[in-house]
Amino acid sequence: MYRVKKSRWAPLRRKGWPGRTQRLAAILFALMALCMTALPAVAHVFQTSEAQVFFDRKGEKYGLKLILNLEAILAGVDPEVKDTSDSPQAAEYNRLRAMPPEELKQEFEKFRDKLLGGTHVMLDGKPAPLNIVLLDFQPVGDLSVARRTPVVLEGTMPPGTKTFTFQWDPAFGKISIRTMGIRARTMHLEVVERGQQSQPLVIDDLKARTVTDMVIDFIKIGFTHILPKGTDHILFVVGIFLLSTKLRPILTQVTAFTVAHTMTLGLGTLGYVNLPTSIVEPLIAASIVYVAVENILRPTLSPWRPMVVFCFGLLHGLGFAGILKEFGIPEGDFLAGLLSFNIGVELGQLTVIAICYLLVGIWFGNKPWYRRRIVIPGSLLIAAVGAFWFVERVAGGA
Repeated sequence: MYRVKKSRWAPLRRKGWPGRTQRLAAILFALMALCMTALPAVAHVFQTSEAQVFFDRKGEKYGLKLILNLEAILAGVDPEVKDTSDSPQAAEYNRLRAMPPEELKQEFEKFRDKLLGGTHVMLDGKPAPLNIVLLDFQPVGDLSVARRTPVVLEGTMPPGTKTFTFQWDPAFGKISIRTMGIRARTMHLEVVERGQQSQPLVIDDLKARTVTDMVIDFIKIGFTHILPKGTDHILFVVGIFLLSTKLRPILTQVTAFTVAHTMTLGLGTLGYVNLPTSIVEPLIAASIVYVAVENILRPTLSPWRPMVVFCFGLLHGLGFAGILKEFGIPEGDFLAGLLSFNIGVELGQLTVIAICYLLVGIWFGNKPWYRRRIVIPGSLLIAAVGAFWFVERVAGGA
């Protein structure tokens, strides 16, 4: 602590410094008083309840962690009131807020059946039972701040349950719902108004998963993004295959394509590289046209073709990134999710090449008429489809 001798400040007193200090202090006290008068309005706002929904990885149990302004609900305060002090039940609300945890728990026991009766969970549209498994009554603390009470409920799910829906008594007010699942495919956030029902939640997308579950899941997602969903990517890979059934040209192009889309898949998912889909999608269609046209014009792999395929691979990677970004992979699992998704994409591409080889290459690849009857007609068809997609996507993005 610094000590100031009175004699040092004597000249300032004679110049009227105390008057300035008093004025400054008066302003500060006025601001403090203004803040204090504003605090009750904030503290007495009816707090919206929260519900955290979680599913176990096996899909056998579900849980709800309700975070309640319990005293307001017990007192019967109208959830539409902006300030609880304006409610006819304000005195009862304040009495409950001052209760220690043991007494509040006794009040809750009288309310338990009403809470369970007013909380409705539907599994595949059918009512499901709930049990309270945990109560956590907080100490009284600062009465200027609403006390929040966690209540955890749990229930079991029949095998194969697909959807979860939530609704509760309008007397409890509106509620915000968010899902909690370790390595879940996605999350859900919603505010359910009084008396309304939540959107149906798809359990498989929201349940907790292990790292192994996540890796297997993303491999499947990456694969299905090629087969059967990725028709534009399929045509691009078929165009790569048609140029030559020999292993070296195929591997050269596929390697260039793989390295490129792996780069932009990671950078795009992390948000370091962003191009609007109105640009990416037409250019992907243009890449299909280019590969098909070059198949028609050149009978062998050109020196520049691997570099062109690499550049187009960068575009395709940004297209993949748009899909992967929607899953919101947690930071600690990003690398595993990215690699497993990419493995799925590669397996899908290799499967396309294997199918082409089994259907065409193994039977006709060495025939003298292969290029005339297979490569050129097939490339013309691919170019026509790619050109149609390019025009359609440019027109759709305009």
